Amino acid sequence: MKKISWLVLVLVIGWSWRPTEDGNWREKVDPVLLQRFDQSASADFIVVLESQIALPEARTKRNKTEKGAYVYQQLKDHAQRSQAPLVALLNSRGIAFRSFFIVNALYVKADVSVLQLLAEQASVKSIIDNTRIKVPEVATEEEGLRSRNLIEWGIERIHANEVWALGYTGQGVVVGGADTGVEWNHPAIVNQYRGSDGAGGVDHNYNWHDAIHEISPLHNDSIVSPGNNPCGLNSLLPCDDHNHGTHTVGTMAGDDGQGNQIGVAPGARWIACRNMERGWGSPASYIECFEWFIAPTDLNNANPDPSKAPHVINNSWGCPPVEGCNESNFAVMETVVNNLKTAGIVVVVSAGNDGSSCSSIANPAAIFENSFSIGASRATDTVANFSSRGPVLVDNSGRLKPNVVAPGVGVRSCIRGGNYASWNGTSMAGPHVAGLVALLISANPELAGQVDSIENIIERTALPMLAVQDCGTVSGLQVPNNSYGYGRVDALAAVQSALQNVTTVSHPSEGEPLLRLFPNPTKNEITLEWMQDQQTVSLELFSATGQILRTWHWEADTAGAKHQLTLAEFPRGVYFYSIKSGALTQSGKLVKQ
Repeated sequence: MKKISWLVLVLVIGWSWRPTEDGNWREKVDPVLLQRFDQSASADFIVVLESQIALPEARTKRNKTEKGAYVYQQLKDHAQRSQAPLVALLNSRGIAFRSFFIVNALYVKADVSVLQLLAEQASVKSIIDNTRIKVPEVATEEEGLRSRNLIEWGIERIHANEVWALGYTGQGVVVGGADTGVEWNHPAIVNQYRGSDGAGGVDHNYNWHDAIHEISPLHNDSIVSPGNNPCGLNSLLPCDDHNHGTHTVGTMAGDDGQGNQIGVAPGARWIACRNMERGWGSPASYIECFEWFIAPTDLNNANPDPSKAPHVINNSWGCPPVEGCNESNFAVMETVVNNLKTAGIVVVVSAGNDGSSCSSIANPAAIFENSFSIGASRATDTVANFSSRGPVLVDNSGRLKPNVVAPGVGVRSCIRGGNYASWNGTSMAGPHVAGLVALLISANPELAGQVDSIENIIERTALPMLAVQDCGTVSGLQVPNNSYGYGRVDALAAVQSALQNVTTVSHPSEGEPLLRLFPNPTKNEITLEWMQDQQTVSLELFSATGQILRTWHWEADTAGAKHQLTLAEFPRGVYFYSIKSGALTQSGKLVKQ
């Protein structure tokens, strides 16, 4: 009887906060949010502004640093200008809020009178609910565990270890983990943490951010304690309250040097943002992390620096309708993903564990065009039964997904307490591809910030896989299809393809590179094709240590002219070349197999 009376009282109080006036302001508000106000006097929500900036000029920026700085500044300036009246309104009423720029929006927690006031503003497009989301549970599918002192099967299957043999391990590349946090001092990943100097020194500024500021109400425990959340709130050092984030970072970059070779790109450095509290997140928490990645800040959440942004972000989570995401608010997260890509960051997203029916890829952020969505494969190179399939119908796009598949069954990686575990899920497949992105950029640094080129290389070089299942209008016997996408990723083939396009022109304003060099990698012969009319041209070949090995010279030639060179006298390995013609210089890498 007491419970019923209390419920009636809550409903009465909640209704008493509703304005008496009628109006069309409710049309801007997510119906789920209005239902929350039926049961509570206050709620948290996201106010989305009408004005969302487009940045086509970003395509003219020639490298990731320039692109990231430009996108950050444009988004930040636009948000400050357009949000100013709303900010003044909220400040005048003493309402706490958080301003976002990666999508032009404000995160607010207030009563229904403030909700109505904001919805009535002409600058406001919509107001969406901030219901918590949950990390996908580990899927169930049997796969034998690998013993220690072996390279994990997924790494071998995608030939990442063969890429290491070429000298590319992800060095010079930063990967980001948006997840439940990370146990940063785990032996498998501590040396790869960007905040660690390898000699015991640690600096968490610009390398870690905690977007968890309150205990999720879905846990039914409001008191912060080690017994419920070992990380607490607003943690100033990397911490994982769930294991999931540590596991995914390990698959991207883990290697303890003692036989636990669990990471695809062990030479990469990682940074992280906690966007879920014991597996439960919210639209506001993952937007906050995405925004931090575009311009990481110090531990005081100040002095943002887009030059410290990661090259790729792994996102092994999803947001189904039951937890707040629906077609009325898809556009908000899609804008976030689009702006990350525009800034030159690859957004890798797990496809979800809702297979095996068609069109089971139905949740953000895997459904979006600019998310690189990853399904899960077994050791037999067949798609896992739990791996979600396309086409995407929830937004009426009919979009083919996933983009590719990667190992996601029996994936062994690190977890809290210095331990290891073997898990299943597209959550495990996604980090394989994020690690592959790191390998590609370490092999060809010119790819940094070139998201379309990176994704095209991965798709084009994937091992084509046929499906017995026809989904949508696409036959499973076609490539790509809605079970495997373009196929199972192949790191070696992808890196070899990336190396074929290594060109650095010292004067990019002059237009095309001097020449095209192919095939690269090669066995014995290479062809040089002139891309411009040239006078005298010289080509110098260097060893990996910088020793000059041979020089070739050509006199004047026209665009389209080709010359063949033999490399039979040189052993297998990685070489560097430098081409000079007048004031122009072009350099790159050449791989002999």
